Amino acid sequence: MNIIYYATGADPEVWLNAFRLYLPTADIRIWEEGDTAPADYALVWKPPAAMLRGRTDLKAIFNLGAGVDAILQLGEALPAGVPLIRVDDAGMGVQMAEYVAHAVLRHFRRFDEYQYSQDAKQWQPLAPHRKEEFSIGVLGLGALGQRIIEGLQVFGFPLLGWSRSPKKIDGVQCFDGEAGLNAFLSQTKVLVLILPLTKETENLLDQSKLSLLKSDAYVINVARGAHIVEEDLLSLIQSGHIAGATLDVFREEPLPPSHPFWQEKRIHITPHISALTVRDESAKQIAGKIASLERGETVAGLVDQLKGY
Repeated sequence: MNIIYYATGADPEVWLNAFRLYLPTADIRIWEEGDTAPADYALVWKPPAAMLRGRTDLKAIFNLGAGVDAILQLGEALPAGVPLIRVDDAGMGVQMAEYVAHAVLRHFRRFDEYQYSQDAKQWQPLAPHRKEEFSIGVLGLGALGQRIIEGLQVFGFPLLGWSRSPKKIDGVQCFDGEAGLNAFLSQTKVLVLILPLTKETENLLDQSKLSLLKSDAYVINVARGAHIVEEDLLSLIQSGHIAGATLDVFREEPLPPSHPFWQEKRIHITPHISALTVRDESAKQIAGKIASLERGETVAGLVDQLKGY
């Protein structure tokens, strides 16, 4: 079995050692420009178009992460009819739940405001938020979205969820489709964004949609920066309709030093670290899926390239 590997920004030898542990009989090589030698599978993260264009030998392409928007941008360079398979979770779900729970509790308990008081050397107790009014809306109810909800349920907040198609989750008021989006937003105090990035969801949260959120709302984005029109979010924070935001993803990464988000103290910035792919778990999962495909079985994580996730 021949496997080609390419991952932008990763240490290839570290990844290859993990894959070789779980695929000991496979011939795994790092793809380089001009490599057209036979390959059964491709393991990729943000690969160049030349790696995949024109290949007719691949049985499947494995994306080394949950988000597939970058590889789908290759368009016609993706071999027709070749399954694209993403990592299901591989330890990312619990990391995402930790990140979101921290951001929610930091804002709910007003720790961000207490930090300002500490910086000013002021002893200033603040009235607590009312939990029954602190509705948390999770925009995106895939595997990661549902894991975030599980992490929040223990705290007793009112929970809302929105997805493209109808879903039922115990203890969660669920909305769906375009018709349900406005109702979902209008009842949300804290918005958690965990949607896949598609043509339909790009620029989804503009001035009109963000303005539907409850007064003094809060935004947490752990999905993709292009979901939010950044200047609209900044404007609504500065006007006071939105109290602030915790943002892990941005349209341009790294975030340029000149970006106005750096100057807004009500925006908390992290460098796309809310959930990092766990290498060994991912390698083990992918090896298991390859074994299943070799036996002619179906596997989880197959991407619908028309839907974009």
